[in-house]
Amino acid sequence: MTTSAAFSILLILISPAIGSFLGVLADRLPRGEDVVLKPSSCRTCKHRLATTHLMPVLSYILQRGRCAFCGTQIPPVTFYIELLAIGAAILAVVAGAAPTETAISAIWLWLLITLAVSDAVWLRLPDPLTLLLLSWAVLIALMPHGIGATAAIAGAALGIGSFAALRWAYFKMRGRVGLGLGDVKLMAGLGAFSGPEDLPVLVLIAALSTLGFAFLTRDGAQGMASTRPLPFGTALCFSGAVIWLLRSSV
Repeated sequence: MTTSAAFSILLILISPAIGSFLGVLADRLPRGEDVVLKPSSCRTCKHRLATTHLMPVLSYILQRGRCAFCGTQIPPVTFYIELLAIGAAILAVVAGAAPTETAISAIWLWLLITLAVSDAVWLRLPDPLTLLLLSWAVLIALMPHGIGATAAIAGAALGIGSFAALRWAYFKMRGRVGLGLGDVKLMAGLGAFSGPEDLPVLVLIAALSTLGFAFLTRDGAQGMASTRPLPFGTALCFSGAVIWLLRSSV
């Protein structure tokens, strides 16, 4: 077995555990809680969870999605994020790059998953994650087949600038915030990843995805009400994954 094949297998095998940690980040960072030292416990009964209750994927299935102590339903997103982490690892491996590039791609997708879930659940994009996404986007840009430092800087500046201007203009016209500051910060990393050329495509995919979600989840009485908060950051992260996928398939 080659080194590359062994690494690919290892990456897929550890991805459920990575997904479990991503779930912790998406759940605790928006709350301002510790993500390293605080032991895992049930949010309802506060009972500390044993190792057997924390097995990625398996624990959720065996416990039928409920706390082993009080029977409260465990949020399904904790299960979904573990499955998504496995899927991201498989996609990174299928892309067929060298082990280093495969790991970098997997971490990029894992970051997008965490941010997407955080915004979908809490409508928040934690600063540590958006900063890490920017750092990782720059690293990807500097890789041998990356877009380069100049394009990354230009993309980040355009991403932040355009979204900051859009946020300001909406507030001036409507008198309320229509675009979260977290979305503006998120565009630093996504802009650095996409670069100036792919940035319009990234925003277009995100906008169409958000419109589609708003249409499918519209309320019968209010319809597609403009005041309903939507997780645009989740759509942007999805779009960032699509751009990565399109580049990897070339």
